[in-house]
Amino acid sequence: MRTMTIDRPKFPADYGIPDHQNNLLPWSYVQERMAEARNVWICSIRPDGSPHCMPVWSTWIDDRLYIEGSLETRRARNLLANPMVNAHLESGDQVITIDGIAYEISRPEAVLGERLSKAYTAKYSDQGYSPTPAQWDHGGLFAITPHTVMAWTKFPEDVTRYRFS
Repeated sequence: MRTMTIDRPKFPADYGIPDHQNNLLPWSYVQERMAEARNVWICSIRPDGSPHCMPVWSTWIDDRLYIEGSLETRRARNLLANPMVNAHLESGDQVITIDGIAYEISRPEAVLGERLSKAYTAKYSDQGYSPTPAQWDHGGLFAITPHTVMAWTKFPEDVTRYRFS
């Protein structure tokens, strides 16, 4: 069982981050924003060590971010070689940034496949995307498990860090 610690991140003193624990954002803020986000930026690491960032469609289920696509994409090849990843929302004002580990799910269990299919369809059917649960039976699905998440809605007042053991 993973445990979560909620606190303030370390910033230079002149950034104005409060030194108290008032106004921390609840984890539900992250869960709701990630579940509703249409586009998420994924930053992976190329074999030469340089960054690669790309917007993707995603779903958020059980505190994990799921992304998918061809295993031939640069992001998939990067994640297969080095699972360290950063994911973040498009907004610089309503911020959520996730540092985590990505792992490929070559064939999701039936229940997860059904949940993913429903979540992607609900979010992207207006774009003509409605995957079936069997779509990922041959790879291309990644789950990102967060180890550190930062979020804020009103910098610096509610800057919040979530760390997972």
